[in-house]
Amino acid sequence: MYFAIAATAFLASVLTFFSGFGLGTILLPVFALFFDLPTAILLTAIVHFLNNVFKFFLVGKKINKKIFLSFGLPSLIAAFAGAWCLKQISSTYYLFSYQLFSQIFSVSLLGLLIGTLMVFFALWEVLPFFKHLSFSENKLMAGGFLSGFFGGLTGHQGALRTAFLMRLKLEKETFIATGIAVACLVDVARMSVYAASVSSGLLHKNYQLLICAVLSAWIGAFIGNKLLKKTTYSFIKWFVLVFMMIIGTLVISGILNK
Repeated sequence: MYFAIAATAFLASVLTFFSGFGLGTILLPVFALFFDLPTAILLTAIVHFLNNVFKFFLVGKKINKKIFLSFGLPSLIAAFAGAWCLKQISSTYYLFSYQLFSQIFSVSLLGLLIGTLMVFFALWEVLPFFKHLSFSENKLMAGGFLSGFFGGLTGHQGALRTAFLMRLKLEKETFIATGIAVACLVDVARMSVYAASVSSGLLHKNYQLLICAVLSAWIGAFIGNKLLKKTTYSFIKWFVLVFMMIIGTLVISGILNK
């Protein structure tokens, strides 16, 4: 478990610098292999936030303040709403059950929702329609609400944020720094809501795992920052697609829905 989560945090953190998304999208299903979905979302949010804080110190000076305010404040508000909705969806509310190879699997509403979003946001970056989809600057507020809501609900905020920011003709460093700052706001909002319903014992029990994941993500962020102008990620992008499609399908089917 430690190796799988640490390796994923490292690789996803490197990828994040190149794509504008990645850590939460990839790390969540790996946490979901070992924890129930609400717990996996909280642990992913903690790693995601601490990694973004670290990245902020690396590139924070390049933030576009106007875009940060126009996009970030709506994201912050919507993240509270998304996190609240997550709390209302019980992970034990099952839609139906089925038998496969003598095993009984149950499909929950939360698992169906999160698994579908995993597949959708994986496809976002590779299908031509979504790949070239972008939005004008006057749509930033709407984009912030949409990105923040899904960030609060499942942690999947990066792909939507990228779609709205990628065509504003920002310098690469400015695009990355502004996205990181917005992600920090969303993480603060959703963690404050998640933590209210989680016992302190959960974090104490898993603090070593969290430290391992955070340190791995920091190393990945440091390396990603160094390789920013040198690395292509076509192979990694397709690997992510296949990985997310498989894990998302398993979550939808109830196989990974604990």
